[in-house]
Amino acid sequence: MVARVWSLMRFLIKGSVAGGAVYLVYDQELLGPSDKSEAALRKAEEVVPPAMYQFSQYVCQQTGLEMPQLPTPPKIKFPNFRDSWNSGIISVMSALSVAPSKAREYSKEGWEYLKEHSK
Repeated sequence: MVARVWSLMRFLIKGSVAGGAVYLVYDQELLGPSDKSEAALRKAEEVVPPAMYQFSQYVCQQTGLEMPQLPTPPKIKFPNFRDSWNSGIISVMSALSVAPSKAREYSKEGWEYLKEHSK
């Protein structure tokens, strides 16, 4: 009985985390225009390091452990973030669109190879 309850709790926690991630992506409009995605990236660069520091300080206070000071994260400049993102998406979609014809072509070549070598 306890195992069933525990597995149900794990499922509910995982579902809540996944639902929260989907809500966050929708709320921040990360799948929308690249301007908003870039703004969200910049916001995360500003918010995440102080939050990590505060969390580490909280853990240190609660546990009595001392954590070494983390180095500051490097500044990453994305001068053409929009162009890089769009070219990546275009490349992936292009590869997905030609995948069926390439699979057919490769399977035909493989079949011919097997025919030649099985004689």
